[in-house]
Amino acid sequence: MPRIDAHQHFWEFNPARESWVTEDMAVIRRDFLPQELQPLLQEHGFDGCVLVQTAQPEHENEILLEWARAHEFIKGVVGWVDFFAADIEERLSRLSQHPKLKGFRYVLQGAEDKALMLQPAFQHGIAQLRRYGFSYDILIYPDQLAYTAELTAAFPDQPFVLNHLAKPDIKGGDFQTWRKAMEAFAAQENVCCKVSGLVTQADWQNWQKRDFTPYLDTLAEVFGPKRLLFGSDWPVCLVAASYAEVLGLVQEYFSPFSPQEQELVFGGNAVAFYKL
Repeated sequence: MPRIDAHQHFWEFNPARESWVTEDMAVIRRDFLPQELQPLLQEHGFDGCVLVQTAQPEHENEILLEWARAHEFIKGVVGWVDFFAADIEERLSRLSQHPKLKGFRYVLQGAEDKALMLQPAFQHGIAQLRRYGFSYDILIYPDQLAYTAELTAAFPDQPFVLNHLAKPDIKGGDFQTWRKAMEAFAAQENVCCKVSGLVTQADWQNWQKRDFTPYLDTLAEVFGPKRLLFGSDWPVCLVAASYAEVLGLVQEYFSPFSPQEQELVFGGNAVAFYKL
């Protein structure tokens, strides 16, 4: 079964476009391109990756797709589209012509309206995805989990995947509140979760593997190995850990699972979800 890193990024660094890369993230305030990741994937036995958007203008999709066309190891792309656009159906139809474009992500985290995803115009856009075989990556904060569960329940046939565990504040947050909110997805089989973004939600300089155990336990209980996808979140992870460290802590946690279950988490589920 192929090994797939289900969540990583590339960019030619632009301080205005990548405004979320703040001064305290100096290590990633530079270009990150395919030729830098490919050796890391090979070193750790990965067959490919899924490239996820970071910028929101729709024309950025073409840049991601150009990289994907030029590099066989980029198996799929998660792009961006304006779900509020009046011509969303036409946009999706046009974008469906790109075989490596697998789905979309709309940055909902930090939205002034935390329930933005429940607006009728947004839901109309989500309703069009299944027609073209597109998935949806959910990028939110924990205080949006209840709204997200309502969204995903409204579209039981649409594949969704939570990014970065919904970004719990591992460094100092309310674990029990996050866990209770995550439990809503146990019965929603159309919702998967990426085992990604752990180290960046922890204390960047002083995290310990044990910090992540209750969060990983929750993922295993709520989603099970058939609905979890490993993602490195490279290069964002570099603010807190190397690629090897990120992979190592997740591999160590799942080492007691069966070989078949580990294959699903580290590739099989990504192949199925993104139709790679």
